[in-house]
Amino acid sequence: MKILSLDSSGMVASVAILEDERLLAEYTVNYKKTHSQTLLPMLQEIAQMVELDLETVDAIAVAGGPGSFTGLRIGSATAKGLGLALKKPLVHVPTLEGLAYNLFGTEKIICPMMDARRNQVYTGIYEFQDGELRVLEKQMAVSVEEIADRLNVLGREIILLGDGVNIYREQLAELLKVSYELAPVHLNQQRASAVGVCALHYIKQGRTETAAEHQPDYLRVSQAERERAKNNL
Repeated sequence: MKILSLDSSGMVASVAILEDERLLAEYTVNYKKTHSQTLLPMLQEIAQMVELDLETVDAIAVAGGPGSFTGLRIGSATAKGLGLALKKPLVHVPTLEGLAYNLFGTEKIICPMMDARRNQVYTGIYEFQDGELRVLEKQMAVSVEEIADRLNVLGREIILLGDGVNIYREQLAELLKVSYELAPVHLNQQRASAVGVCALHYIKQGRTETAAEHQPDYLRVSQAERERAKNNL
């Protein structure tokens, strides 16, 4: 099985190609360029590098949110466009599950955090059991205080990862009462390869969708929508 995987849910833009659980190629950039400038050129470059005929792809995996509203729209639009053009199914992988997959095999609790602004993070709580990712707390947008309280209740060692960890590091140090560590830099950010591996498990469970069905999961309304609602009061 051959999977094309995309993640543009945050600052990172990442594209990967997996075949039969082998990672053929991955291109990841963490730089201040818009994903509309980077994602398709990155895809074209790695496809050329491994002589990939996109018609041979079996499915397209995409980090479906939460994350940057603009980044999610670009990633979803790219995945939908490819899915429609190639007539291939999509696999909607929750962004935070993809992040958690970076730490496959750890016995510790995994807590990815993405900066959601307004002193909030997009986060969830996960662990691996018998080689499978177990969701202890589903994706949510909450304050740093709230996720720290939830982690403290678990009373277990934690691994933190994601861009929200660096932003709120001082607060987390004050709030967390359990032992924790930070993921190393090469495992701390979104990677399309992790999204692709997660998608392989989803496909085995029959969790695919058509390109027409796919919608990103924002978890909360955008700033523009909040302002519009406020002005209409």
